[in-house]
Amino acid sequence: MNKKTLFITQAAMIAAIYVVLTICVNALGLASGVIQVRLSEALCILPIFTPAAIPGLFVGCLLSNISAGCVIYDVIFGSLATLIGACGTYLLRKTRFVFTLPPVLANSIIVPLILRYAYGVEDAIWFLMVTVGIGELISVCVVGMILKAALYKQRNYIFRQGN
Repeated sequence: MNKKTLFITQAAMIAAIYVVLTICVNALGLASGVIQVRLSEALCILPIFTPAAIPGLFVGCLLSNISAGCVIYDVIFGSLATLIGACGTYLLRKTRFVFTLPPVLANSIIVPLILRYAYGVEDAIWFLMVTVGIGELISVCVVGMILKAALYKQRNYIFRQGN
C-alpha cells in the first residue's frame, strides 16, 4: 500500500474513533465543562506508534468540538491544545511514561482559559487547571496507558508504515 494513502487512512480512522468516543462520553455529560473526562483523549498516546495520529487527533478534536456545538474559541484553541499534546507525545515517544504528559499539560493550561474567557466560567483559573488536569490524567495517563498496553504487541500490524 502507498505510504501516503496509509498515512491518510490511519489519520482518518483515528479522527473517526476520537469523534465517536467524544460523542459517547458527551452523552454522559463528561466530555466538556469544568469537570471533564474526555476518554477520547486516551488516544493521545497513539503518536508513540504512528505520526499519522497527530493530524488524526487534531481533526478528531476539531470535529468533536464542532459537533458538540462549542464556541469558535473552543473549536480553535481546544483543538490546538490536542495538537500540541499529540506533537509532544510524538517527540517524547521513546520515553517510558513521560510521553503521556504533553497532552495533560497542554489541555490543563489551555482549556481552563477557554472555560474562563469563552464560556464565562467564574471559577478560579487554578481550580479549572486542577479539574481539567485530573480529567486528563485519568484519560491519558490511566486509560491511555491501558490502551498502549493493549495495542503494543500488535503495533507493527496495526500501525504499519506501508511499502
